[in-house]
Amino acid sequence: MELFCNKGTMSDPEKFYHLEFVCDSEDEAHSVRDIIGGFGISCGLMKRKEHFVVYLKDSEAISDMLTLLGAHKALLDFENIKVLKEMRESVQRRVNCETANISKTVSAAVRQADDIRYIADRKGLDSLSDSLREAAELRLRFPDATLSELAEEMPGVGKSGMNHRFRRIARIAEELRESDVKL
Repeated sequence: MELFCNKGTMSDPEKFYHLEFVCDSEDEAHSVRDIIGGFGISCGLMKRKEHFVVYLKDSEAISDMLTLLGAHKALLDFENIKVLKEMRESVQRRVNCETANISKTVSAAVRQADDIRYIADRKGLDSLSDSLREAAELRLRFPDATLSELAEEMPGVGKSGMNHRFRRIARIAEELRESDVKL
């Protein structure tokens, strides 16, 4: 504990994980690093201006060091902050994932509706097979629905089946667009 009181500092764990010991000489820094390493805690060493710094950036290593130093209150505070930070990061990852999924669903639905309207304008939806026409009409009726939700509206058809129908509709629309370009 004396070592930390004389040479150590710890950053605010809300911002980032960093605990360090600032040593006056390279020999002292190597000694500190060896002592810490002797407890199975990995740390780094760098030179900063005229001092040598032994540092820990890994949250587990910092927890181990706080335990070793007998800084139980600091350890509890650190672990609480760490748990809250991990929970926030986990929630943020989930939100990002959901946002990406919603964006992909909306983009696909817009493309599908555009293809369907293009076919309807050029040839009419009656030119499609019954299964494709039914899928097209569902998409126009439920523009925000996912493939799974649309599949629920068609007994015996799953998400994969709906996806396959919309791929076929996309091919038909693409062929019509290509024939229009050639004219």
